Amino acid sequence: MSQSIPKISEAEWEVMKIVWGSSKLTANEIIEALEHKQWSPKTIRTLIKRLVEKQALDYEQDGKLYTYFALVNEEECVKSETQSFMKRIYGGALQPMLVHFLKTEQLSKKEIEELKSILEQREE
Repeated sequence: MSQSIPKISEAEWEVMKIVWGSSKLTANEIIEALEHKQWSPKTIRTLIKRLVEKQALDYEQDGKLYTYFALVNEEECVKSETQSFMKRIYGGALQPMLVHFLKTEQLSKKEIEELKSILEQREE
């Protein structure tokens, strides 16, 4: 998808995760999937409306039924958010972020081996 990636709020991400997990959903299906958040249906409908306005979601209308689907790819959104975070916090540099992460997080042996494997693959 070549369109620019919209800035999505934390609450909007929750809606997008639900939509990315399915091909098309009605507002009621999205509301039902977000029951655990204990947000009012009106709040969720507002989030859906904002996502449509930001062109992250679109819909098909069949009478009074609106079916929503993602216009933006999850992977591209994650990449955009990661780049934005790195620019804000680490000036866009990857190494300081990785060093900070490795020094502050408790990693299992399995996680360390996976990281080593990824780095070895990148060297090749």
